[in-house]
Amino acid sequence: MEQVAAGRELLVFLVAAGVIVPLFQYMKLGVVLGFLIAGVAVGPGGFGHLAATWPIFGYAAISDVSRLQMLGDLGVLFLLFTIGLELSFTRLRAIGRLMVGVGGLQVILATAVIYGLAALAGYQFDDALVLGMALALSSTAIVTQSLVEHKRLGAAAGRTTLGVLILQDLTVVPIVIVVGILGNAGATEGASVGLALIQGIGIAIAVVVAVLALGRFLVRPLMRLAGATGNRTLLIAIALLIIVGSGALTSAAGLSSALGAFLAGLLLSESEYRHQLDVEVEPFKDLLLGLFFMTVGMTIDLVMVIDHGAMVLAALAVLFAVKMVTAYVAARLNRVEVPVAIELAFLLAGAGEFAFVMFALAYREHVIDGDVAHFATTVAALSMLFTPMLGVIGARIGRQLDHRRHSLLHGVHADAEYSGHVIIGGFGRFGSMVGGLLQAEDIPFVALDLNVANVERGKKEGQPVFFGDATRPEILAKVGGDRAVAFVVTPDAGKVAETMISVVLENWPQAVVHARARSVGHARQLLDLGATHVVPEALEASLQLAGDLLATMGLPGDAVEQRLAMAREIVHARLRCGDDPDAIGPNLPPDSSPDSD
Repeated sequence: MEQVAAGRELLVFLVAAGVIVPLFQYMKLGVVLGFLIAGVAVGPGGFGHLAATWPIFGYAAISDVSRLQMLGDLGVLFLLFTIGLELSFTRLRAIGRLMVGVGGLQVILATAVIYGLAALAGYQFDDALVLGMALALSSTAIVTQSLVEHKRLGAAAGRTTLGVLILQDLTVVPIVIVVGILGNAGATEGASVGLALIQGIGIAIAVVVAVLALGRFLVRPLMRLAGATGNRTLLIAIALLIIVGSGALTSAAGLSSALGAFLAGLLLSESEYRHQLDVEVEPFKDLLLGLFFMTVGMTIDLVMVIDHGAMVLAALAVLFAVKMVTAYVAARLNRVEVPVAIELAFLLAGAGEFAFVMFALAYREHVIDGDVAHFATTVAALSMLFTPMLGVIGARIGRQLDHRRHSLLHGVHADAEYSGHVIIGGFGRFGSMVGGLLQAEDIPFVALDLNVANVERGKKEGQPVFFGDATRPEILAKVGGDRAVAFVVTPDAGKVAETMISVVLENWPQAVVHARARSVGHARQLLDLGATHVVPEALEASLQLAGDLLATMGLPGDAVEQRLAMAREIVHARLRCGDDPDAIGPNLPPDSSPDSD
């Protein structure tokens, strides 16, 4: 019967993953949220609860979550292993200060505030402390997968958040030790708790050092052995052994098993097997991680949410508020920029999967009673359900603030007076060269660019460069579009260049527009849009190379210049006449050479 039940539950998982998750992808809500909602639907609190009244729902329900949780936990290991592969010790050291500063302060502040609020609400010392320590941590799996899914892991907010999550995983040992002390009668004195924290931190550091040392002498030789055989199956088997073994090692020492998998990936991040391992592990990670997210959704007790809705929502709102504020304060005190700090705060607002372990352990040790554990577990699971959406909201707010900040620093001012000047759209290598030549001749110009690095570089060089979109007529009007003597269009993207030309000529039909084209074919398109003069970048590069070649072959400098000028004029004439733009070669006859007379 157990085999039949396991097969049915696997079928339910595959159907839910195949229907609900693609639906959420289609609605652009994310894979993580899709799996979480699927777990709520098929879990004991969803279809499982309805099965008592309508037995047909029993076929689509998963009643025993524990059987799937072990497989789901493997997905977390694979996720952290692949993240470790993408990092390196050099990159990790780069976020080390933020990891310790922001992460350590966030855990301390969140624990203290949640403990204080719980104590004010009437909870005993033990209950309040357990709630504070458990809910201070966030979900490594959900947050990191959301960052990967939205391509934010490499951003400043993603790197800082990852550092905080690693630090949180390191605090598991001292927290578990504190719970053990609280479980012993009379061991709730502050001195005992403080000593336990120091002891736990020491153990965590020792375990990490031991895993890294063991990995250098064991993991890499094993991978070299697998690689030498050329057997792909052996390579996969050893990779799985390393992931599970490192996770089991740190778990046995009381640390998070996900931390062990992350360290294993970190050890192999600079090896020649990094890319191959990433590809081999990816299918296991995606399937098992989805199973993990579903098991998190299954822990949500919808009956409790409905029966105690006001209390659950109030607890959830307080948890989000406390964790957002403490994470933001911790980030700002460590000089993290405001947009990054806000995105970090939203990402870390929810609880983590360790809260389930923590509440179960505290209940088993008689530190908290069953009602408190059940209520806290439901609130933690619900907060994890909202984590992906909060991450998206935080990223949008952060980008808007970042955009506004750069607009204030480098943006176009409405009261600026411009007249008889040149407007340059795009201030990359091409635009900055044009600006430099204009500046050398004391010709006034104004440049617009949406790349902050280009704007800041121009500002440092004392050039009038502003953060602004050169395809928007209101921005061009602010820099005197109606009084400009010429416009220069330089963006790399062809569509952007075409849009800027269209906007300029639509608002100022008599404008003189000089444009840079990526190819001769593109130059024909820009001329058709109304550009006054177009320079094909590919043509100029080929002419420069040809000129250097002719000079090397012994032609005089003035002869080379005349030859190139004639070739350039022939190509431009072809463009104006609408001839084949791909026929770049001027095909000059021998007697047209300047020295033939």
